[in-house]
Formats: sequence, structure tokens, C-alpha cells
Amino acid sequence: MYKHGGDIYSYENMLDFSANINPLGTPPAVIEAACSGVAEAANYPDPLCRQLIRAISEHEGVKEEQIICGNGAAELIFSLCMALKPKKALLLAPSFYEYEQALTAVDCEIRYHYLKEDDGFHLQETYLDDLTDDLDIVFLCNPNNPTGILTEKPFLLSILERCKAKGIFFVADECFNDFLEEPERYTLKDQIQNYPDFFILKAFTKIYAMAELRLGFGLTANKDLLRKMKCCTQPWSVSIPAQKAGIAAVKEKEYVKTTLRLIKKERVYLRGALKEAGFTVYDSAANYLFFQGPPALYGDCLKKGIMIRDCSNYEGLREGFYRIVVKQHPDNSKLIKALK
Repeated sequence: MYKHGGDIYSYENMLDFSANINPLGTPPAVIEAACSGVAEAANYPDPLCRQLIRAISEHEGVKEEQIICGNGAAELIFSLCMALKPKKALLLAPSFYEYEQALTAVDCEIRYHYLKEDDGFHLQETYLDDLTDDLDIVFLCNPNNPTGILTEKPFLLSILERCKAKGIFFVADECFNDFLEEPERYTLKDQIQNYPDFFILKAFTKIYAMAELRLGFGLTANKDLLRKMKCCTQPWSVSIPAQKAGIAAVKEKEYVKTTLRLIKKERVYLRGALKEAGFTVYDSAANYLFFQGPPALYGDCLKKGIMIRDCSNYEGLREGFYRIVVKQHPDNSKLIKALK
């Protein structure tokens, strides 16, 4: 069932390019806050995440009552599906596997809208034709995972309107939005008040390098949905270390700015070097690159002590598609040397 990158436990002592984590690592202040939470291990966590939600509200500019926290975005995907119990869903292919897993857990029928290689895996207007009356829910990741391709906001608004007209619940996954050069240009959080059947997923995992601490949050104006989701989740799913780390993380303004400068510079370097080495590279705007190469590339990289993400197990892809995270320059140089 495990279909992700970052499996450093099966492949030890590897330079890991398979997980899309901030290459700067966890900010020291966040680690310190998490450690202070460990010192409170005798206490139950706040099941309402009150201080954390207050911090997220100030950071995101969203009302506190429109926020729900979870044990990573993955838990929220599952609790959302359990709360809604949809019968038919539309997913992009390729896209993040957890949507399919959570929908399958509630016996939901899944239909796919296949992104085409000839279109550079960009979402096209034909997607609107697939938003039919028989659908209950759609998930759309922006930028998409694993391609990193962005969907422009006007098109997203068209999708929102079509979903509203058809009675379809729309889930926008913005977990990689914080890595964009202009995140506010693409986020839909300014629309949650206008669409009750709408939910935004976000996480601390990638941008703050907090994968182990498991912390995500969702945004929606649908109070009834939030109540149902809380009923579908165990009461202490967000630990004290995770809550304290999240409160510290949203204060890390300079860290995020430094991250964006690094990602922009190194993404340009990696894209150019991959093309120079003969690979087909797609138009990612995220902190990772999606490219096409020889079918044996994953195994060949392992032999050189480097783990990349083999994307052949994504719906809609085949052997020869890969994803790599953008890291700091010395590591990126090692990767390019190995690939060449």
C-alpha cells in the first residue's frame, strides 16, 4: 500500500531525492518547540488545537472557525472522505495516491481524467466536460503531484463554478502552494466563504520540513462538514510536539523567503542540466521536477547511492517517468553527475 518517496528505511544511506521536503531542513526554532512539547508528554494534547488554529488563522488570513487540523494532510483526506461518504469521484491521473486510497476505503467509485503527455501534462478545458451530474467529489492538486504543473486561477474558478452548478464537492490540495514564487496568485482560500462545498488541504510537512511530526490543516466555510470530520477522527490525533512546532513554524518568515530563493535558483540549474543530459523535462513550478528517462534509471541511481522517485506506479504513467526534489547545490551536482 505504501506508494510514496522517502522510503529511507528500505534503502539506507542513500541521498534521497524522492521526497519533496524543504532542502534547508527543519528550522532550529521549530525543533526547539517540538522538543519542549516532548517534555509535556505526560499530558493529553489539546484536542481542539486552539493555540495552533489561532496561529494558522493569523498566518493564512482565514477565520479560526474555518480551520481544522490533522495528523498530516493525509488524515484530513481520510476523515473528509469518511464524513462525506461519496459514491462517485473524479481524480486526475497522474496525481497524489492518497485520494484514491481514502476514496476506496469508503467504497467510492473512481473515474479518472487522464493528463496527456502531448499536452505536457497540463490540465485542459476538456476537464470541465468530465464534471458531470453523477459525481459527488473531485480532488485537484495545484501544483500537481508528481508533475509540478500549475493550473491558473481563472480556470480553477471555472471548475469551482461548474462543481457548484453540478452539486459536486471540490477539494483543492494546496500542499505545495507555499513553494510557488507567487503563492497568493494561485491559492483559492479567498473563495472558501463563497462555496460551502469546497475544502482546501494544506500541510506543514514540505515547506517546513516537518514530515515526521505529522501536521496538516484544512480550510472550509462548511461548519457541518467540520463537525462530521471531527467525529471521524480520534480526539488527540495532533500531538503536543506537532502543535508547538506548528505555532513556531508560521513565524519563520525569513526561512521561507530563503527557501524560495534557493528553490528558484536550483530548479533552473537542475532543469538545464537534465535537458543537457538528454532527459525530457516538464514544466514544474514546484520544489520538484518531473522528467522522462530510461526505464532502468531508478535502479541505476540506487547503485550510485541516490534514490529518485520512480513514478511508474502512478495511475496514468508508465516506466520511465521520474520525480526529483530540488535540493541544495552540492547534492544537486551529485545527482546530475550520477545521471550523466
